[in-house]
Amino acid sequence: MVDAKARESLPPHAESLTQLVHDRVAQTPSRPAFREPTEAGGWKEYTWKESIDDVYVIAAGLISEGIELEQRVGIASETSYTWILANLGIAMAGGATTTVYSSTGAEDVAFILGDSDTRILFAQNEEQVAKVRATKSELPDLRKVILFEGAPSAEDGDWVITLDELRAKGREALAADATLVETRSAAVKPDNLATLIYTSGTTGKPKGVELTHANWGYIGATIDALGVVHIDDVQFLWLPLAHVFGSVLIALQLQIGFVTAVDGRVPKIVENLPVVQPTFMAAVPRIFEKVYAAVNSQIQADGGAKAKIANWAFGVGKQYRDQELATGKAPGGMLGAKFGMADKLVFSKVRDRLGGKVRLFISGSAALSAEIAEWFNIVGMPILEGYGLTETSAASSIVRPDNIKFGTVGEPFPGTTFRIADDGEILIKGGGVMRGYHNMPEATAEVFVEDGWFATGDIGEVDAHGRVKITDRKKDLVKTSGGKYIAPSAIASEFKAICPIGGNMVVHANGRKFASALITLDPDSAAAWAEKNGKPTDLASLSKDPEVIAMIQSDVDELNTRLNKWETIKKFEILDRDFSIEEGELTPSLKVKRKVVEDRFTDLFDSFYKD
Repeated sequence: MVDAKARESLPPHAESLTQLVHDRVAQTPSRPAFREPTEAGGWKEYTWKESIDDVYVIAAGLISEGIELEQRVGIASETSYTWILANLGIAMAGGATTTVYSSTGAEDVAFILGDSDTRILFAQNEEQVAKVRATKSELPDLRKVILFEGAPSAEDGDWVITLDELRAKGREALAADATLVETRSAAVKPDNLATLIYTSGTTGKPKGVELTHANWGYIGATIDALGVVHIDDVQFLWLPLAHVFGSVLIALQLQIGFVTAVDGRVPKIVENLPVVQPTFMAAVPRIFEKVYAAVNSQIQADGGAKAKIANWAFGVGKQYRDQELATGKAPGGMLGAKFGMADKLVFSKVRDRLGGKVRLFISGSAALSAEIAEWFNIVGMPILEGYGLTETSAASSIVRPDNIKFGTVGEPFPGTTFRIADDGEILIKGGGVMRGYHNMPEATAEVFVEDGWFATGDIGEVDAHGRVKITDRKKDLVKTSGGKYIAPSAIASEFKAICPIGGNMVVHANGRKFASALITLDPDSAAAWAEKNGKPTDLASLSKDPEVIAMIQSDVDELNTRLNKWETIKKFEILDRDFSIEEGELTPSLKVKRKVVEDRFTDLFDSFYKD
């Protein structure tokens, strides 16, 4: 076995989420904490004291509703400032948050709330209430629903109340006992349950991952110890807070104290960035792929002198960054002068499109193409790719700015150790590892192996500098009928860096004599190309357009030159739409559910192998 150990030891850290809340408001009460969009189109800002005062009121309201230590309180809502207040209110009341995606169907919502024994549910709106109303008879322990938006239906009686009504109960409880929340939060222990997150598997029912207060205290401190994010930073947060990647950012913010602008509306990301002007943002690879594709499509569409300048700039940029990474110093002389010109003419304009102040991005949840990571580094907005699972509180390793290698997920966090098993599987020990799976002792025992190491199910390797590279999910490796293994997600990631108008690729090869693929077009990049070339912009038309088919074929041919012979894509089909969360083909964090796609398009895949 090979170990990858953190450079640094475990830093001192808060023992609980409640301690993080106490410490933050004590240290920086008057500093800005959050910004949220207003109906008028602007942004409203709240200080840490204003925010935590509201958290205390919500916590007191939950205590008055009977919430005890570790009892579950659900949140079914899109990402918002209110979501964060509710989550921290649950923690300060000693409860544990059960996260529910707003897109989750009523059947799965009923399973999650029932399996978790959730007592109270925060619901964004009537749409979310309707899901639990339909299954109310199956949830006898769900005694109250708290509505973020709108008014309760008369038919629900006092089963549904508004957030303001809960706040009123909280204020009344605090008036009777000013120390109510302080006393309850002080009773929280490090190993108490803080968050219950159900994994969005493609087969069977989801598993509830139990994350403790100590997990969040560790994660906040260990990322802080790297020194890549500071109190004066501005974060833009859009990630689903029901996902562990979103949740870890709350712990990090409490640890460091920077301000966060929160808006979970994904279509608003590009519109929000120039207004918010964040200095950093976390995102899934699909967001970076879309930015990369949009800029390169524009370069191609511009043609002529603009395209020549852009291509020259990226050539100079690569030389400059390669030398910078090799020596640890910014090159001077002629190369430095050329880079300065390239930055002024091209790179600064790309940065301006994303607000103009971004220092770095953080990528997680799925594999990021090395080519796309390098492109962002050239532009001056490096992406620090991280790695982890829900079971490890999202974050276990990250690329360090002083040890970048594209295509890796960096080094383990301080206090975390990776081990590569004999079969290539990554095993992890560290402060972020979960307590276990909720109500599933056998499943818990299966993933804790060899003296408490957590078996991730991912295949990887460690280089001589301690950097970890993920090859694929162990269960997602497929074998052709010729006995050769293929990593579908790695091939799809490579393709996205090549094809400027491509959306998603699903590679199919298990038990087949060769690999085939389904390819979607990116709606934005494909439409921009179509407008430039005087063609219909709808994906159905473009998917059948001979010129588009020829472009995709050329990109697949380029992809095949980078693959082993048995991995090459022999046949493919361009779909007339992109995959979507609504159709169940994407997770809420925009990862493709390959098994779902393969099942849905079985006949099409079968047709590739009839000859």
